[in-house]
Amino acid sequence: MSKKILIISGSPRKNGNSELLCGRFASGAEEAGNQVETVFLREKTIGYCLACDGCQRNGGTCVRNDDMADVLGKMKSADVIVMATPVYFYTMDAQMKTVIDRTYAGSVDVKDKDFYFIVTAAENRQAMLERTIEGFRGFTSCLNGATEKGIVYGIGAWKSGDIKESPAMQDAFELGQSV
Repeated sequence: MSKKILIISGSPRKNGNSELLCGRFASGAEEAGNQVETVFLREKTIGYCLACDGCQRNGGTCVRNDDMADVLGKMKSADVIVMATPVYFYTMDAQMKTVIDRTYAGSVDVKDKDFYFIVTAAENRQAMLERTIEGFRGFTSCLNGATEKGIVYGIGAWKSGDIKESPAMQDAFELGQSV
């Protein structure tokens, strides 16, 4: 059965390493007959959460009028969510963290989703990326029915394009096929 997959790419760099892995995941998922949409956060205007709780008083509608409402709507309607980020100082980038924080407005409706994580870093030791994965797990542990299905570790990728020579490219494709 075809699934609706949403890939959220946090890379601020067009054609960066995490974005390249997103493309490979998407190719595998599409080859397996799924519908894939990718949101590039660098193309969106998403402000920080104000911690005003306005969304809780407004039926889940944030007081900020920006692109997050659209992203949140896509998250709610997806069957599968892929979250991809470059790793900065052993954690996710600010773009991804902002989306996670802003999901608060409608997190009760982001339920029963399968999650995949894609992380890239210049670091060569996969274990050093676990802090980033724990950040994603912290987020998904707050969602009803969230299930972690897989992770792609794009290690040893500093300059844009370094990931092309990595086994992570094939890992991303195969993980996409397995959805």
